Amino acid sequence: MKPPHPEAFTFGALGDVPYNAREELALDALFGRVGSEPIAFITHAGDFKAGSNAPCTDALYQDRRERLNRSPHPLILTPGDNDWVDCRRESNGSADPLERLARVREVFFSEAWSLGERRLPVSAQEGCVERAGTGCACPGLPENQLWSKNAVVFATLHVVGSNDNRGFDGASDAEQRCRSLANHRWLDRAVRLAESPGQRGLVIIAQANLWLPSPQGAYDGLRRQIAEAGRRLGRPMLYIHGDTHLYRMDRPFMDASGKRVDNLRRIEVPGSPAVGWVRILVDPNQPELFIVEPVSAPEAQ
Repeated sequence: MKPPHPEAFTFGALGDVPYNAREELALDALFGRVGSEPIAFITHAGDFKAGSNAPCTDALYQDRRERLNRSPHPLILTPGDNDWVDCRRESNGSADPLERLARVREVFFSEAWSLGERRLPVSAQEGCVERAGTGCACPGLPENQLWSKNAVVFATLHVVGSNDNRGFDGASDAEQRCRSLANHRWLDRAVRLAESPGQRGLVIIAQANLWLPSPQGAYDGLRRQIAEAGRRLGRPMLYIHGDTHLYRMDRPFMDASGKRVDNLRRIEVPGSPAVGWVRILVDPNQPELFIVEPVSAPEAQ
């Protein structure tokens, strides 16, 4: 094996934690352990709370912001369905999910910076995605963020479980349509940046497992777009997600002809009740660029 490239770096990926008091303590301990590791940043693939029996209060949101800010490294969050879509559940207080989404944006995405004790500047999606007359029908999403490190492009997309908030009511369907359009534009921007001369690869982080059944095909368009992006890019590419709590790494993306996109890998991070993470070494001296290693919590070993 070749020695690491001078511009090699490591980042961490986690998600679907913490769901309860035990996992809160375990996440604090995880941050304590990784503090001494040379990690450029950590990504959190959403679901920072349980999906049921966990009311979506302002106090909980503030607790999660403070808790994620304990990360010793910059931490970039993308929302999950537990964090706002599932707030409509009776056990979560029967809250209005769209009002809770607005609050999530206020608490976590009011600035174009990461969370964490060390903060990382990011670009956030701004402007209007779709106009209606003189007004804006679909604004950009502040939670869609983009940054780069040593010629590798990283971008978050706000796509979540629970059918991506589709099929509940008219207002939710309208929200999902606008968010899908914004995601489409943001992914296209990330791919264009990754195609620039000298760039090495692309990493997309989202919450949703895009292979879950959806009666309305909520994930079909994005899954196809990511596959075509991988084919078009031709460089190493990762799709990192949470949602179903089972660590896996495979190559499930197929292009329009049904051929597997070999340069595009999917990584699902572990999740509750496990409080682990995935260490990813980005080394230009390695053919696949990304060397992936799951890291279990001590009690799970």
